[in-house]
Amino acid sequence: MNKNLRELTDEELIKEFQDHDTIEAYELLVKRFKDPLMNYVYRFVGNRDVASDIVQDTMIKFYLNKDSYQSFAKFSTWIYTIAGNLARNELKRRKRRKLFSLNNNDDEQNIQIEDKSTILPDRATDNSLYHEKIQKALKKVKPVYREVVILRDIQGLSYEEIAEVTKLSIGTVKSRINRGRKQLQKLLKNIYQG
Repeated sequence: MNKNLRELTDEELIKEFQDHDTIEAYELLVKRFKDPLMNYVYRFVGNRDVASDIVQDTMIKFYLNKDSYQSFAKFSTWIYTIAGNLARNELKRRKRRKLFSLNNNDDEQNIQIEDKSTILPDRATDNSLYHEKIQKALKKVKPVYREVVILRDIQGLSYEEIAEVTKLSIGTVKSRINRGRKQLQKLLKNIYQG
């Protein structure tokens, strides 16, 4: 891969991909954003396989719609918007499935509980259980709040970037982050007390 491409910013890489169909530029952007997007989407939808599919769909949409990116926006904002829209659509689809499903045989309806009887009480396991509890608590936060909390506190996006991704005003973003954090704090109280 061209050393010069690796030194380009995200915005310069997308421009290279748009102007010259440089597949290495696309691959570099995928490499840079795959893991952060997976983290974001997984925390949003709460299912690793579904998150993986959404990230893959995001990269396909990025490839197919590269020319819809406008250079006045940050590339990260644009790609997070695609992933966020796909994740919100998945949550809506799940909600409809739950409303219209007569039985609980849906894969989304099944709750898988890990057998913890053989887990050794070491630090790695404690850390894993702690993160699992945080993820479970995060899944219980209302989706409108969960998304902005993940974007701000986990992904580190600015209020302005979150406003662009979610198409909300900055005031609404700040309000939702505050409410989401309060919900999460209540849910996490048990972790610290338990």
